[in-house]
Amino acid sequence: MVEIKSLSDPTLRKNISNKNQIAVIPVGSIEQHGPHLPISTDSDIVTEIAKRLCQKKNYLLLPTINYGVSYEHGPFFNLSITKSTLRTILLDLCMSLYENNIKTIFIINGHHGNQDAIKNIDKKLNKTSKNKLNVFAFSYWHFMEREFDHAGFAETSLMLAISDKVKMKLAKKGLVTDGLSKTQISKIGKIAAKSFPKATKNGIWGDPRRATKKEGQKMLAEIQDNLTKRCQTCLTGHSSKFHQ
Repeated sequence: MVEIKSLSDPTLRKNISNKNQIAVIPVGSIEQHGPHLPISTDSDIVTEIAKRLCQKKNYLLLPTINYGVSYEHGPFFNLSITKSTLRTILLDLCMSLYENNIKTIFIINGHHGNQDAIKNIDKKLNKTSKNKLNVFAFSYWHFMEREFDHAGFAETSLMLAISDKVKMKLAKKGLVTDGLSKTQISKIGKIAAKSFPKATKNGIWGDPRRATKKEGQKMLAEIQDNLTKRCQTCLTGHSSKFHQ
């Protein structure tokens, strides 16, 4: 893995002299994750996942974009940028990488609210670069079997596996959708997209109280394996489909 932020210009230029060099951009957010998880949770998890991918495949790891589209969490704490701002940042970064002779980029998303900003960004960049730049964007939770949540069992377990910032004594049960129909869950999801506190009351979707480091490690291994395979398929099959 080459983590570009710690390298000098000559070293970087030597690394990217290989025309087949590949870069990874992790995208997270800064927002509330209940009383037991830090506001950096989305950024922390996606950074770890991107780092593992780069270590496995020897890709270039870019610094994480720590700010995302999180307005739906207000009045709970969030530091947000607009969808258009995030999209512009990513477009500019990808074109800058292209100008530095890096023509394949994976964007790994760690926050649900960022998806609209990233959707179809590959088509836009392909057109701008005249078909010379390949960009693939993925949200990491689509590479795990377990139903994802927000500060619930899954996300808390992932954080236990990578961080010492989790305060399990403060973990509280949030919105649990067990027993609800798909229609009911969809309706709540639409409310959450506009106001997460209104939908969940305490800002937690799921129940984190039985989360464990062991479960988090299992999920991380599953995500790494599936994401690595998907990236390899993109490179060999030239697929640019965005997985929402």
